[in-house]
Amino acid sequence: MRKVIYLLLLFLPILGCENGDKLTFEPIHLTNEVCEGCPKIEIAIPKALDETIISNKINTALEEEIILLLSFDEEQEITSINDAIISFTKSFKELKSKFPDETVGWEASVESDISYEDNDMLTLEFNAYTFTGGAHGYGSTSFLNFDKRKAVELENWELFDDLEGFLKFAEIKFRIQEDIPQDVNINATGFMFERDAFHLSENIGYTAKGIALIYNQYEVASYADGPINLTLPYAEVNKYLKRKIKL
Repeated sequence: MRKVIYLLLLFLPILGCENGDKLTFEPIHLTNEVCEGCPKIEIAIPKALDETIISNKINTALEEEIILLLSFDEEQEITSINDAIISFTKSFKELKSKFPDETVGWEASVESDISYEDNDMLTLEFNAYTFTGGAHGYGSTSFLNFDKRKAVELENWELFDDLEGFLKFAEIKFRIQEDIPQDVNINATGFMFERDAFHLSENIGYTAKGIALIYNQYEVASYADGPINLTLPYAEVNKYLKRKIKL
């Protein structure tokens, strides 16, 4: 019995670090080579330093997001951020060599930071911008939500105990914020929700002020309308959340 207790005490610090305390991060800044015929790439992200499962999950998730953003060569296997930078640069140079007078400079930038953290949850805000020709570039904001105790990245639906209730509440608040009467079609004032039905944004995350829903450009409105941010205070949405915030 004493041996069992001793082993439990031995592992408590490890479990506490894995499941409870705030994580340790360092800022990482990456760029590509600077040359006249190179695209501009800027990456600024946090790197989790703790030797834990959740830290590995966070670093891997960030790496995957950047690889997805920068990879243009479907035939090349890309397994790291450096590979993705090389792929983006290579794709630009190939296009430039074929159409030297028509190809404008490409750009890609990524910035990520901690949006929220407590003993149970960690949310990273991920801001990305790319320009690969055309009338304008495209910027987007997304959230990466992690359950620190279970050491897993969460899908949007996994944030809620009552998803249907949250959906109905969010629609009421969205209509109020955007001056859409509660008794008319959600698209009555010019929005472009599919099937004329309100839906939650693709990007939902914990922030210091509450649960944020960010509708990026083209998601429910035109590019000119820009992103639409709806933030719902925890005092109003805690009852819908699976991981409630202490107020």
